[in-house]
Amino acid sequence: MKPIHLLSFLSALLFIFSPQPTNAAGKKLNVLFIAADDLNRDLGCYGHTMVKSPNIDKLAKAGVRFERAYCQYALCNPSRTSLLSGRRPETTGIMDNETPPRTYLGKDVKFLPEYFREHGYFTARVGKIAHSSFENAISWDISESAKGHHDIDNCDDDFAALNKKGILGGAPVQFCAAQGKDEQQPDGNTARRIVQLLEQNKDKTFFIAAGFHKPHEPLVAPKKYFDLYDWRKVVLPKEPANDRDDIPKLSLLRNRPDQIVTEDRRKQTMAAYYAAVSFMDAQVGVVLDALDRLGLRENTVIVFFGDHGWHLGEHLGLWRKTTLFEEAAHAPLIICAPNAKGNGRVCGRTVEFLGIYPTLLELCGLPKNDELEGVSLAPLLKNPKADWKPAVTVLRWGENLGKSVRTERWRYSEWDGGKNGAELFDQQSDPFEYTNLARDEKFAKQVSEMKKLLAQESAGLKYIPPAGDSPRKKKKKKGNE
Repeated sequence: MKPIHLLSFLSALLFIFSPQPTNAAGKKLNVLFIAADDLNRDLGCYGHTMVKSPNIDKLAKAGVRFERAYCQYALCNPSRTSLLSGRRPETTGIMDNETPPRTYLGKDVKFLPEYFREHGYFTARVGKIAHSSFENAISWDISESAKGHHDIDNCDDDFAALNKKGILGGAPVQFCAAQGKDEQQPDGNTARRIVQLLEQNKDKTFFIAAGFHKPHEPLVAPKKYFDLYDWRKVVLPKEPANDRDDIPKLSLLRNRPDQIVTEDRRKQTMAAYYAAVSFMDAQVGVVLDALDRLGLRENTVIVFFGDHGWHLGEHLGLWRKTTLFEEAAHAPLIICAPNAKGNGRVCGRTVEFLGIYPTLLELCGLPKNDELEGVSLAPLLKNPKADWKPAVTVLRWGENLGKSVRTERWRYSEWDGGKNGAELFDQQSDPFEYTNLARDEKFAKQVSEMKKLLAQESAGLKYIPPAGDSPRKKKKKKGNE
């Protein structure tokens, strides 16, 4: 027997014979894992005054809402691989949407649901949890893709006409006020299938994951959600005309400026995004209502997150993701754990998505996985004001590696150790990151401190650079996935 297997065996025995976290009735804790695709923080509970998200807002009031939660890479496959493996992108080597999650990790690495399955949990997922192309990279008891399709041709006539105009980030964006009911859309189908799984497995200890596609493009939702928003009332920020002048070139190459020339088109696209968010929120409500109806809330840990943020035209025309700016790296995170002392409060600490894996292990009493690179957020569920560490997000463009560290006040980003540019933003006075202070002599000390902090947080990481024969080079890139 190999040592690693012996260690796993002994850990399993310790788990079996050790008291596990339970609810007041003595039941072990379940996990309901809810992921939204391309969801930024445009939600009511995060202070957005236009977006209607009553179900997510209600969940935020019941649990702990993390005000400053950051993904490790603002693109689907790298972010999800990092979160689900508990390892940073430099370790996973996954920095695009084309490379399979296990390419550099090996078959012995246990992704989050696999770890729960190994310790006796029933596991199931419906919809997008790992990146769409690689759902089979993770083993589940039940693994299903969303049923149905986004019917972009079955649209309200007004929006069908709008789809013939406008470009975002060099690629067409489509939105559609669709006819029909919620359950005819993939996310509506996903929610109802999750309800079935909850009903069928309510007496088991489970890890059930709902992967919602919205508000990912195409921005399709039943017409009633589009009716919630009058695009003419969307307010655009007044950005300085020279906003890009002090930004390093590499910071803008991965996400090129859009070719939309009218403010109206931007407003229409933003309203469509909000409609998709409200549609997704309604599906979250379907799942949470079922959880309550089945009496499962009191012994279920609920995690809700967006895999990364999403630009809506900021910095003079950036759309989608793949930047180191706040709009792309910052995403919603809510954790609702039974009887957590911090429930109903907001945590203002900077936290990383890497913390989700170890948090769930700690909350559910599973053996600690020493290979994880994140820190459990469980202490913040008890005391949301506890001292904490900064958050790091990375981005690769060609052979160049960008890294960004975020504290509660500052964001510092650099390319290739600063050789190809650096940025320092004061989030307190400049929350939209319009003024780069990295070259201002008055902030030289702050730059030095942030640079040291970034080096400290990256210590010990072995970056896996893109190889000439990497799968990344063999397949056509799909930047919009």
